[in-house]
Amino acid sequence: MERVEPINGPLEKRTLPYGDAEDSDEQPESQSMPDESVGPIVSKSGDKKFGMSRELADGDGGSGVQRCSDDDERDETTESTRLIDEEEVKKGEKQEEGEPSSNGGTTSPGLNGKNIALVQPNNHRRSDEPTELSFEKFPENHEEKLKRIKIENALDDPKTTLETWKQFAKSEYGLINDDLRRKIWPLLVGVDPQQVDPAPSLEELNSHPEYNQVVLDVNRSLKRFPPGIPYEQRVALQDQLTVLILRVIIKYPHLKYYQGYHDVAITFLLVVGEEVAFHVMEILSTNHLVECMQETMEPTQRRLMFIYPLVRRENAALCSYLERSTVGTLFALPWYLTWFGHSLNSYRSVVRLYDYFLASDFLLPIYVTSAIVIYRQNEIFQEDCDMASLHCLLSQLPEDLPFEYLLKSAENLYRKYPPRVIEKDVETMIAKEKQQRLNEEREREYRKRYGKKPPPVPNSIISRFLPHLQLSRRSVFVTTAFSILVGFCAYYYRAHYIPLAAVR
Repeated sequence: MERVEPINGPLEKRTLPYGDAEDSDEQPESQSMPDESVGPIVSKSGDKKFGMSRELADGDGGSGVQRCSDDDERDETTESTRLIDEEEVKKGEKQEEGEPSSNGGTTSPGLNGKNIALVQPNNHRRSDEPTELSFEKFPENHEEKLKRIKIENALDDPKTTLETWKQFAKSEYGLINDDLRRKIWPLLVGVDPQQVDPAPSLEELNSHPEYNQVVLDVNRSLKRFPPGIPYEQRVALQDQLTVLILRVIIKYPHLKYYQGYHDVAITFLLVVGEEVAFHVMEILSTNHLVECMQETMEPTQRRLMFIYPLVRRENAALCSYLERSTVGTLFALPWYLTWFGHSLNSYRSVVRLYDYFLASDFLLPIYVTSAIVIYRQNEIFQEDCDMASLHCLLSQLPEDLPFEYLLKSAENLYRKYPPRVIEKDVETMIAKEKQQRLNEEREREYRKRYGKKPPPVPNSIISRFLPHLQLSRRSVFVTTAFSILVGFCAYYYRAHYIPLAAVR
């Protein structure tokens, strides 16, 4: 893949540094139970199908039991494996009944009704590394049930306003489930599900110049589809995703497809269906994501610079530490371009963030990113202050982030430091970087001409009025002597000639 330069250099390529060739390999079908949280998926034939819940596979292809060369050792290993499997089954039955796990592993909802994460934290995965989504369905707690009832009552009321839907989407727990999201997401962006255009066939769009790139990225996104679905349904989903993306960039030729756009599109495809998803993506592409779909990534690069002023205003020491390391903002590029859809392996977290972003200003993903950096300040200070170490740390997006807390923190940052304030800080940063580049260029030219480092330019009146004057020790001495002489002459003239002129 093409490399994208960090913040100090221009981002000319429209490709992201994620997505490997092995991502397109077909994964083995995992058998699992239906999960209604994925929602109905309508195939080309019009049949309504449901996604399946995920059964996590080992990232290394399965651990298995190591085979021994000796037959006796093999028999003992097989017997031990059988006993271990029986013990694991017993533990699983206890956990299904709500008993806590003794080894700190997967647990079910606790007695207090709160949901306990069923995904183990993975602190060794980069944010630009594709992951398999977890479609685990959590039972509703008491607060979620109450909120769901309120939302359902609001859906029955034709007088419910857009502001009400935004409050539901932004407040704690979001829109609860995909059945409600399927109805409310279109309302948040102004799409009428009853007035949508039918989708064309894939054969009608395969002549577009971006077709091959879109198909390549869609094939790499197999891990973002509900696992365990039949092969035919998965192929239908891939075709629908390809058509959805091509329809947008064909209708708006001034918008350029970028790698990662498909991560946003697939989320809406899974929730609201192919036809409604097109109109949602159409609106987002001309509003929220329009800066990301320009000829170059420079507008996106400028937006990512908002992170540093926000961090500086909350924690100046943290910002200085990051700046000294020259880590830049490349670690956050996949988060902003995909609304974290590429970097999280919990489907529940992804759609919760989408609830919030759809109901908020288009810059809220930047504020959420800043809130994450501030939240992880202790980890950052424990790392070495160099680019490699901090980029590695920040690129590892933990799976146990408290997103409800982070969304509230991002909202507070937005109220305290609105975009117009941060924009001025960014302009100051750009001016300083420009001046630094000029100084570096001046130093290179001086070294090339004289073979040594130029002397520092003093902050004097001479340097202000004659910025291009090369000041050496001799020139400074001559200039100073001349200034003294001029001053003495002016004093003598004022003392002797001005009184005589007044007498006359």
